[in-house]
Amino acid sequence: MQKLSLTRLSELFAIIAADRLLYLPVDNSAGQAQYKKWESGVTMSQALNTVRSAKDFFFPQTENIVDFKMAGKDIELIDSRSKLENFVIFGVRACDARSFSILDKVFLAEPVDTFYQSRREHGTIITLSCTRPEETCFCSVLGIDPGNPEGDISSWIEDGEIYFEAITQKGTAMLASFLSILEETDEGAVKVQQMRTKEIMAKLPLGGLDLPDFNEDELLEKFNSPKWADLSQACLGCGTCTFICPTCQCYDICDFDTGHEVKRFRCWDSCMYSDFTKMAHGNPRITQTEKFRQRFMHKLIYFPANNNGEYGCVGCGRCLAKCPVSMNIAKVARALGDE
Repeated sequence: MQKLSLTRLSELFAIIAADRLLYLPVDNSAGQAQYKKWESGVTMSQALNTVRSAKDFFFPQTENIVDFKMAGKDIELIDSRSKLENFVIFGVRACDARSFSILDKVFLAEPVDTFYQSRREHGTIITLSCTRPEETCFCSVLGIDPGNPEGDISSWIEDGEIYFEAITQKGTAMLASFLSILEETDEGAVKVQQMRTKEIMAKLPLGGLDLPDFNEDELLEKFNSPKWADLSQACLGCGTCTFICPTCQCYDICDFDTGHEVKRFRCWDSCMYSDFTKMAHGNPRITQTEKFRQRFMHKLIYFPANNNGEYGCVGCGRCLAKCPVSMNIAKVARALGDE
């Protein structure tokens, strides 16, 4: 394990940014953390988590995937992708780091999404442990250790020092690039911090959250539960929960005619919207209750049933903090778990 004084953090950032793009959480004018490209003078946020997750780096909200030029009956396909630069995302929390493995199961399964794949290959993740989990956090219920985050390199801040440990080959190569300013140390301070974080997590309101059984034999029972009508009654269908969620991956394909060519875009979509999956004959889920049920059945039942028990949620708590009517996945999990 290696360590560095926090007073030299800008020096570390300068070394990393010398040959690649570096992004880290930065407070905006509203006091909320969002990822921003580092440059001299930029200070890393002390917030627990960013408003939107690091998912944006690999699965952006909008992207131009192909262009078409038409001349009579001839159609020319134009690859609109530009060459990607290597980049580093610094300060990713354990919940968001786990979300990448969920997205990988979707976008790197055959047929592989080459847009996502290319970004994953060019990106390096440096995670940062949590020392002050908030009341909306419940990642530990999903098997995530906020004090020992995944990633290419894990880091911990304790007593004016930042500690680093490489996890992957990519991380080892990255760590070697700034090893000259680091000091070798033991993991004593990190172990103390990890134990302290576990104690905090155990005392949080959702620390003992019971998740619903994803047994396929009970799928129809959960699907037909009368609780969906009551749970969905207050839902506005605004889609806030899906747009801040680090694991949501639904998208739509839209064509835009510029007058000279047609540009095809991939855009985030939400299962909470009335026109989601709308087809020529209509929408298969008409009511808000059906749309609401689809979202949470996917995260709590369908996804784990098809992925060896791994839930489609990482317990980041963003939907708990941002839902305008205080309806969230924790309330749904409790209701289904009680059954």
